[in-house]
Amino acid sequence: MPANPDTIVITGASGGLGRALLEHLLERFGDAEIRATHYRSEIPMHHERLTWQRLDLRSADEIEAWSADFHHIDWLLNCAGYLHGDIGIPEKSVRAVDNNFSLESFRINTLPTLLLAKYFSAALKRSNAPLLASISARVGSIEDNRLGGWYSYRMSKAALNMALKTLSIEWRHSHPRGCIAALHPGTNDTALSRPYQANIAPQNLFQPSYTACMFVDLLTQLDPAQSGNFWAWDGTRIPW
Repeated sequence: MPANPDTIVITGASGGLGRALLEHLLERFGDAEIRATHYRSEIPMHHERLTWQRLDLRSADEIEAWSADFHHIDWLLNCAGYLHGDIGIPEKSVRAVDNNFSLESFRINTLPTLLLAKYFSAALKRSNAPLLASISARVGSIEDNRLGGWYSYRMSKAALNMALKTLSIEWRHSHPRGCIAALHPGTNDTALSRPYQANIAPQNLFQPSYTACMFVDLLTQLDPAQSGNFWAWDGTRIPW
């Protein structure tokens, strides 16, 4: 079983699931130092083992500059995600596809994980058991797509999955002790999913604290032989 992480970086930690994961990590790993990012002006919470950084994950320059502060990282977890906002909402049909909304979906859902992997590669390589995981979504599975719609969100998450799978192949050589994981959280009661919860059965709507606990249980079990897979919150594998 992999050793508990001593140094954890969690991006997108001010959102509903990101904050729940951050709180659980602080409780679960009592000796770990955690660095977290937010995009709001205020700091969401305080803890003696927690350091915050305001970071725009769409900016390669900001990620590169921040990465210079790190020598060693055990876990790098990206929880940032974009489903709806001022620019647009998920499309019900191709007629609703909007250039700006689609590009913003890729800027937030896809590219940050690649940029984090690029600039934090050296710090992760110094770990005895490096782990890089990013929140994906089952709707990004091409094989599992039965309902259609949500073009931009589906495409950006499918692209994220491809990025993680490709990175896992590179890591076999560059980070042989490491593991890459794509994570599906199910539907959580957060601001991201709240406008779309009407048709969700109560038993399928999770509290973020529950999903965070399940994710950490899963991540502590992963090893290099399991790198490059797409995992649901309950530990089952999802087809790409």
